[in-house]
Amino acid sequence: MAQASAAAALRRLRRPRDPSAALLSSRLHFCFPSSTSAEELHRPHQPKGRGASTTTTSSPSSWNARVTRLSGFLLAIDKAALLPHSSAATASSESTPASQSQLLHFIKSAFGTLEGQNHCWLNATNGSWKTFNQEGIYLALLYESCEALDSHGKHSAAFGRLKYLQQRYSHLNVFAMQYGSDISSLAAQSQAVRTIMKEYITFPILLSDKDFTNMTNGACYFLFEGSKDHALITKLDGEPELVIRGMEGFSALSAEPSENVIDSGVPWQKEEVVKEPYVGSFRNMLLYHPGCVSVDEDGDHIFISDSNHHRIIISNSDGMILDSIGSSPGFEDGEFESAKLLHPAASFYHAAEDCLYIVDSENHAVRKADFGRRILETVYPVFNKKGSDIWSWIVDKLGFTKEDTSKREDVLNIQDIDADSVVFPWHLLQISEDDLLVADRNFETAWILRMSIGEKQDSVRGRAGVMELCQQMINERRALLKDVHMNGSSGDKEHSNLLEKIPCNDLVSSISRFEKCIVFCDTDGQRVLKYDLDTKDTSNIHFTNLGILGLPYWFVCPLERVSTWGHSVGQFQEHSRKVNVLPGRCNINISVDIPVDTELAAPLVESCIWRQVRGSGAEIADSDGQDTTSEKVGIAQQWYDEIDNLAFSEAAEEPAVHKGDDKPADESHRDQKSVQFTCAINVSPGTCELVASAALYLKIDRTKAEHQDQKAAIKRILQCHGREEHVGVELLTENRGDARDLVIMKPVHLRLRMDCADHPAGTTNKETISTESSLDISISLE
Repeated sequence: MAQASAAAALRRLRRPRDPSAALLSSRLHFCFPSSTSAEELHRPHQPKGRGASTTTTSSPSSWNARVTRLSGFLLAIDKAALLPHSSAATASSESTPASQSQLLHFIKSAFGTLEGQNHCWLNATNGSWKTFNQEGIYLALLYESCEALDSHGKHSAAFGRLKYLQQRYSHLNVFAMQYGSDISSLAAQSQAVRTIMKEYITFPILLSDKDFTNMTNGACYFLFEGSKDHALITKLDGEPELVIRGMEGFSALSAEPSENVIDSGVPWQKEEVVKEPYVGSFRNMLLYHPGCVSVDEDGDHIFISDSNHHRIIISNSDGMILDSIGSSPGFEDGEFESAKLLHPAASFYHAAEDCLYIVDSENHAVRKADFGRRILETVYPVFNKKGSDIWSWIVDKLGFTKEDTSKREDVLNIQDIDADSVVFPWHLLQISEDDLLVADRNFETAWILRMSIGEKQDSVRGRAGVMELCQQMINERRALLKDVHMNGSSGDKEHSNLLEKIPCNDLVSSISRFEKCIVFCDTDGQRVLKYDLDTKDTSNIHFTNLGILGLPYWFVCPLERVSTWGHSVGQFQEHSRKVNVLPGRCNINISVDIPVDTELAAPLVESCIWRQVRGSGAEIADSDGQDTTSEKVGIAQQWYDEIDNLAFSEAAEEPAVHKGDDKPADESHRDQKSVQFTCAINVSPGTCELVASAALYLKIDRTKAEHQDQKAAIKRILQCHGREEHVGVELLTENRGDARDLVIMKPVHLRLRMDCADHPAGTTNKETISTESSLDISISLE
């Protein structure tokens, strides 16, 4: 029924574009006469003549003239926004120069100081607030603290627009400012942290207890240059491109892009190291902002978008994890274990193809996971794909790849975002047998993806047109919500009230009907819940088989950090040891004590352990066996032996997953007070290092029934230090009545330095003596 309604709406919408768009273009053209283009208007004045210099210094008069032209342009934008198709209202009343100067002075005074009497910075990744200087160009989103979000998600769209501009202009310093409430207020901090996690904010947020409402007249953009005393204030309404054109009046924005950005005009071009929101150890939860859920009832599969962990978790109805798609943040096709996603959102399972279509939100893309081949590939946008084999990777890294210059322009234009594309897509809905609707979070823009050919079809702009396509599906989700609210058990009002808090925009992709249950996401509680239609009870989905998720990408030590002795690994506690050993085989037994007031949620398995040996040692693979002959082996020979082992070894068979097994799961690990893992190394004279990381999945001790005790235990396990971590825990415990089923990943990092002396002297000069020794290493996580 929903698909038929959407198809009829799509036929009505397939008509010529509204002429108001052309009128807007003509009005913009009126602002820039034919003799002076918009680009020329904002370009710094260049002296004429052959001998003239190509660079000029912006004088105060030229700055004032430039601001005047920009103000007139932005005023024209506000007037153009009054067209019938626009959601913009009247232009905001202009603030006085004195109020702008006061606001600008306060913002600049907060630069370089993490916390002051009237402000504090949140989400300041790697001290990003320290990089703000008086010469930069800044765009800030200003909004009042605890300001209610409207039904159309205006603030969400504003943050999305700010992220878009941040990606497009590498030299632009972007931040948000939340004002008007005590900076120590839990409500104000919770609003900021919730926004950081939900909107995937990577830029800092400045909290201020000062009230700037009269100066800004509501939420707005604040644009200024650090070395100047002038600023521009513009309303949230309007298209992103209009704001971009307004910013092009700042000369520094037209400077050469930074080295790590490819000059391709692609707004989603990512850096080598992907920036992520800073929440400290709070991301060590099993789920970190589970944003969307979809199902395959016939295959008994639930697909959970663990959005801020950049992966799709696949489980059955009982919570047994069967598979996972995505290894780390990025944009890369390949096998499930190595492919990369960036903040995945909605998904749709196509039974005929046995594949899962996934919205890759921060990459502005649609991906497809083929379960038959276990390959993730990109459906949209289309680009030239390089070879995925190891040799192609080596050739590309060495710079020997030959590029067809005749096709280069086509490739770049294909990837460039056009006017009908969806920036930061979120929803994915089936509107016909072969068509999927891709829409942004607020249903302002959408386009049709034809699955059979993998191409983009019709585009729809404007909330009214998009909602006409998917209104029936939204009504179906609301019916599910009404069922939970009206028919839930009397003791289950907590979960019923929780569902009421889900915004209508998010409801479409965060709730699904699965057999005799309704499955929905709780992003604040970092969990997925299940409402039983027969018993009318709601419960958490208790996930098992956690080892299949492997070691989280942020637990592994980068190679460059391993090479230097004594350097800590990121934010995690590192356990360092130094020992003296003899040449030969060294068997290392590592024992880790479980923290007090916790218990193991799952046993430690090999897939959750990572080891690396550097220097004069070499790790002995498990296939070598414990009965390997103890003899001195050179490093070069060990390397050749490992290659031979790889060439002639057979892949181990994956354990079969047995469905319908009525035997109770082994819960003996819950009573363990420590876990052990081993490592065997062949050591040669010299110095070597063993760097080992492991992930322990922990729960709060089942005897901790008091709410305050549970909260204190969570903070102790996470070792909370920053504001973001403490606020995150407050949000978590506020939305969970009982946190004893919460699963937390606890990192273990060991750095063991081994100094090895020469071989003991033998009876002859040619004789070498190798030994076999054992080491017992104990680690406490308290």
